[in-house]
Amino acid sequence: MAETPSSPQFVGDDAVLPFEVAPLDVRGRAIQMGPAIDALLARHDYPDVVSRLVGEAVVLAVLLGSSLKFDGKFILQTETNGPVDMLVADYRTGGEVRAYARFDAERVAAAEAGGSADPAGLLGSGTLAMTVDQGVYMSRYQGVVPLEGQGLEEAAHTYFRQSEQIPTRVRLAVGEIIQREDGQMQRGWRAGGLIVQFLPDAPERMRQPDLPSGDVPEGTEIEPPDEDDAWVEAQALIGTVEDHELTDPAVPVERLLYRLFHERGVRVFAPVAISDACSCSRDRIVGMLSRFSGEEIADSIEDGRITVTCEFCGTRYEFDPDEFAGPEEDAG
Repeated sequence: MAETPSSPQFVGDDAVLPFEVAPLDVRGRAIQMGPAIDALLARHDYPDVVSRLVGEAVVLAVLLGSSLKFDGKFILQTETNGPVDMLVADYRTGGEVRAYARFDAERVAAAEAGGSADPAGLLGSGTLAMTVDQGVYMSRYQGVVPLEGQGLEEAAHTYFRQSEQIPTRVRLAVGEIIQREDGQMQRGWRAGGLIVQFLPDAPERMRQPDLPSGDVPEGTEIEPPDEDDAWVEAQALIGTVEDHELTDPAVPVERLLYRLFHERGVRVFAPVAISDACSCSRDRIVGMLSRFSGEEIADSIEDGRITVTCEFCGTRYEFDPDEFAGPEEDAG
């Protein structure tokens, strides 16, 4: 569907807003998340530092997944040796998001005590995989980049440099705010993000500095190629964005984009609403259990029942083991 200019009204929370700055040949998307990210994080009751990391993953998945032009799913997943050894966030066409983290509570607490509980410290070393799933009848596309002591922002930059070869800058921010509601002080999570990409008509203008390869002699100075002036200006403007501007409800995304690009002129397009929604269902789990062997079914029984809990939303599903004979029994 072709993008069309949106109305001048603020889109508010939980809607990703595409935009274009034609004089700088850049396009991008921006979002502020409020109720959706608050509900998602409150459901899991993670330590605050883990909640911030999960929030960043959700925003990044939304910024990247909302560019899909077909029905499908964008999945962001890390596998690392850090205190948070697995992080998953997925975005489904239509704006539904979900996420969860697997972590070692003792290692997270130790990282906090040692002052290393930033995203890079929590993730450690491993891989970040970004997968586009177009459904059962289409092949998946997956890009994988190493995580070596950097956070999700920098990993996204590496991904676009290596896999897409598109000059890209990403900003992510997550934080808690305290507001008065019905005479009570309420805490709530907010998140925000911005992706800007340099997409000129002439591909040669997109040239980026090459990453060093192999061993470089100590003291060697590497002269990067000149970057396009338009992209240099766009990066300088993005570099002025502070975390609180990405999450502050008093600075909606339209206002932030105007602050950044008003001298050049910024055009916004129809927003896409984002919602906290899980895709799990009883029927899906029945389908999964139906493929289990009789031995696997037996191993899954506790107190006479099979219980499956969704890692994303926490919903518990209970089943009678007699519903599943298993392929081995059926074959007989």
